[in-house]
Amino acid sequence: MFRPLISALALIVLTGGASYAEEFEVRMLNKNGDDRMVFEPDFLQIAAGDTVHFIPTDKGHNAESITGMAPEDSTPFQGKIGKQVDVTFDTEGVYGVECKPHFAMGMVMTIAVGDVSAPDDFLAGRIPPKAKARFEAQLGSL
Repeated sequence: MFRPLISALALIVLTGGASYAEEFEVRMLNKNGDDRMVFEPDFLQIAAGDTVHFIPTDKGHNAESITGMAPEDSTPFQGKIGKQVDVTFDTEGVYGVECKPHFAMGMVMTIAVGDVSAPDDFLAGRIPPKAKARFEAQLGSL
């Protein structure tokens, strides 16, 4: 009679400090209000182990990491055009994400994993002006 109760209490005690990964949805849109070619939201602050689902609400979009705009030990990702891609972020740091076909139009987002700040050289590469302006606005959230 008490064995199941003791087992349940032991499980609660043993897992009480465990954290559970969260899941987030990011929509890829042609238009959001006055803005064209956007990720919604365009900034996320998440924990290591969380998963982001990039959903192509409108056709012609993908989500992929940008070379040089991710932590050194992170795994790059590249979604196919018009297909959902699910990415689990295990490495803390700041990630730049682009829609490859619409990068020059500023379709970018920033994901901060953990309690981090952007490295000084985060915007050092060749970035189209509209994308750079959006990144600068997003980094203001850190």
